[in-house]
Amino acid sequence: MARSRGKKSENKAENIEGKTIKAHFTGEQVFSNDKEAIDLHGKSRFGEMHEGKVYYSSVEALYLIEKKKLDLYEGRKKITFDKFINTLKKKDDRIQTKYNVFKDMRNRGYIVKTALKFGAEFRVYDKGISPGEDHAKWILYPVNENSGFTWHDFSAKNRVAHSTKKNLLIGIVDEEGDVTYYEISWVRP
Repeated sequence: MARSRGKKSENKAENIEGKTIKAHFTGEQVFSNDKEAIDLHGKSRFGEMHEGKVYYSSVEALYLIEKKKLDLYEGRKKITFDKFINTLKKKDDRIQTKYNVFKDMRNRGYIVKTALKFGAEFRVYDKGISPGEDHAKWILYPVNENSGFTWHDFSAKNRVAHSTKKNLLIGIVDEEGDVTYYEISWVRP
C-alpha cells in the first residue's frame, strides 16, 4: 500500500489560461457551447463533448469557477462558487469531500473523470495520458476522515477496481481539507 500526503495549496496549479467560459446550470446539468469551453476540453479534458456542447460534472464546474475560468448562470443570474456548492450539498452531502479530492488531483496534474459506470466516484489517468488514449490507472474513492469505512466497503471497492483492471486509490480528506492517498493494488506471488 502506498501513501501520499497532499498539501492544500502548495501543489502545482494547472495552467488553464484563456477567456472565461460562460456556462449554464439547468438544476441538473452544467454545460457550455462557448468556443473557449471546446478549446479547454481539447487541451485539458475538462467536461465531456456531446452534440457541440461541453457538459461538466459538478466538481469540474466547481473547480473552474474557483479558478475563475468559468462563469456559471442559472437563467440570467450568475451563480457564485459558494451558492453553487450549497445548492449541490442539498443533493449530495459528500460534495465537499469529493471536490477536495478532485481539486487536489487536478492541481497535481492528473485528469480526473467520473466513474459512475464503474460503481466508483472517479477514474484517474496517469500524468500525460488523456481519456481515449489509454485506460485510467486508478479508481478513486473520496472519503471524509470522520465517516465510517468498513472492511466490507473496502472489499467491495477493491473488487470493483480489480474487475476493471485498475488500482484502487482512496483519498481521505481531513478537517482542514488536506488529502492523504492510499493506493491498493493486487500482487501475484
